[in-house]
Amino acid sequence: MERQEEGKKILAQNRKARHDYFIEETFEAGIVLTGTEVKSARQGRINLKDSYAYVKNGELYVLNMHISPYEPGNRFNHDPLRTRKLLLHRREITRLIGKTREEGYTLVPLSVYLRRGRIKVELALAKGKKLHDKREALREKAVRREAERAFRGRLK
Repeated sequence: MERQEEGKKILAQNRKARHDYFIEETFEAGIVLTGTEVKSARQGRINLKDSYAYVKNGELYVLNMHISPYEPGNRFNHDPLRTRKLLLHRREITRLIGKTREEGYTLVPLSVYLRRGRIKVELALAKGKKLHDKREALREKAVRREAERAFRGRLK
């Protein structure tokens, strides 16, 4: 699950997001966490399945992001599914407000990673796929896989 690229260590990924949505644009956002959440997140105990972001009162929040309780955290532990604030520049937030008001657009977290000691969230402006789009994507993936197998077979 850990992959190093350009100094970032991926802690969690939302693999289903790329299957369920067309990704239009991505943003890097900071996230406000408590102490035990940071310790648990650094261990990679994050689940992004079914999580999404929304704008409320000019601020960005992420919902349904599950960060497991930190084992040695005892009474100071956090609520695993609490709403967490995301940190973006004001102009980016106002742009996202305009885009999400359009029909079919939503904000989906794609991954959570460490960059220079800070926990960041890769947020995507996405449009939902219809069932036939998902089937088409699976078909293309299968064709690509078959072509790679045939190519590998010729090399041997």
